[in-house]
Amino acid sequence: MRGLKRWLDRSLTAQAVLIVLLGVGISAVVRRDEPPASWVVHGVLYAAIGIAIVAAQRRRARRASGTDVRGLAELNRKLRHREVPSDPEEREAMRRLVADHLRRMERAGRWLPYWLGFMGLVAVGLLVLGVVNGSWLFPLVYVAFTAGLCSWVLWMRRLSFDRCHFMRSALERQAAPVS
Repeated sequence: MRGLKRWLDRSLTAQAVLIVLLGVGISAVVRRDEPPASWVVHGVLYAAIGIAIVAAQRRRARRASGTDVRGLAELNRKLRHREVPSDPEEREAMRRLVADHLRRMERAGRWLPYWLGFMGLVAVGLLVLGVVNGSWLFPLVYVAFTAGLCSWVLWMRRLSFDRCHFMRSALERQAAPVS
């Protein structure tokens, strides 16, 4: 399992295959009446969009940290496991990566209340439509899914902030002169 996780961290091809498989499965469930070739086309389309987004994020993170793909994957692994790098060059790359992560999360945090509000309005709107039509099942499932998704986003954001703040303070403690 650890090898699969590391392979998915490093390889865009592995991520593309995973997204294609998930896209085909989701298309098969959502679009049961369409032919299987359509499911595959949708899966490939979802993978192309997802990989383009992931590649752009990786390129931006590589530029910010000044490392290659493997170095970025290793820095992200160390950040997730709260391992402070011992190599001075790696510490400097980690410092730049953490600063970039924090800057992007703070900038995205400005839009978070609007996104949460929009998701809440859509959920309430669907719930009202369900009450009016007498069909409660789909609106309730959607409200539960939306609440779970929003909670997960907030939890992951908090976890990422905690990891980045821990790493920044650990790097600052190591850089402080010993007296």
